[in-house]
Amino acid sequence: MTVTSADVARRAGVSRTAVSLVLNGRGEGSISAANQARIHAAAAELGYRPNASAVNLRRRSTSTIGIVTDEITTSPFAGPLLQGAREAAFARGYLTIVADYGLDDAREHQMVAALRGRQVDAFVHAAMSMREVTPDPSMVELPTVLANCFAPGGPAGVIADELEGGYRAARAVFDQGHRRVVMLAGRDQDEREYIPATERRRRGFERAAREVGATQARVIDAGWSIETGARHAAALLDVPAAQRPTAFVCARDRVAVGVVLAAARLGLRVPQDVSVIGYDDETDVAAQMSPPLTTIDLPHRRIGELAMELLLDNVLDGRPLPEQDVLVPCNLVVRDSVGPAPTR
Repeated sequence: MTVTSADVARRAGVSRTAVSLVLNGRGEGSISAANQARIHAAAAELGYRPNASAVNLRRRSTSTIGIVTDEITTSPFAGPLLQGAREAAFARGYLTIVADYGLDDAREHQMVAALRGRQVDAFVHAAMSMREVTPDPSMVELPTVLANCFAPGGPAGVIADELEGGYRAARAVFDQGHRRVVMLAGRDQDEREYIPATERRRRGFERAAREVGATQARVIDAGWSIETGARHAAALLDVPAAQRPTAFVCARDRVAVGVVLAAARLGLRVPQDVSVIGYDDETDVAAQMSPPLTTIDLPHRRIGELAMELLLDNVLDGRPLPEQDVLVPCNLVVRDSVGPAPTR
């Protein structure tokens, strides 16, 4: 037998109006806390579920969020962002529709138009790598939050605190006494400027170096791959012990893998002879290294969760969207690839 709101009202000893208000999230200020608790308890006991179509019709809502991405669905790196956003939406009774436009601006406009045609309630615009974006004008006519990207003219984005991440990576080796430290920054030779994430990590590294007076610390552009990490590390390490770096701060875990391989080929031990720290805490890479890689966690999942939470706080509760970008911490993940600076 189907349980109705009238059944819940009888069990809780309240009116059907009170049940409707509370279970539709509008009971605060009009229904006492005690009655709200009784209504929720009665609904749970009876297994009552509001009719989603009727609720959406009253709200003039489809309970769906459009997630527009550049290329996340075709990449293994930022999938947790979508997972975090999807689960945060589901926890509030919403479903998501993901549209990946593959960095094609014309296709982005078409996808936004298609999602608006399906009457999504709001948008998350998500990027695989943190970068500046210009959201489609028809997107921002609805509530919109950016995820892993930012737009100088708004709307606000939820992004990793890359400056603090670069700082924490550097302090992880400086605090172990290392002073001859090289940051292998993620920039390819054909890039004229640092991408935003690399630029902020570099600034964080340089801030930490200034704090400890590490005048021999330096930044070298070294790409993003195992091969470039190995090539640069081999050139830097194949010198007398008194001249070579004692630690590497890498822009990506895969670059760090290259450094560890280069050290091994030269007969150097990690971390006894040279310490190595990565960035990203990449699944199936960092923890599987030998030794397991100390790294910085790139919080893609939390970025997706928080972007969706902020969006639904606005859509469902009327809370204002943030006016400025929201920074998510990049935490140090301590494993075994960083040790004290060698004494010789």
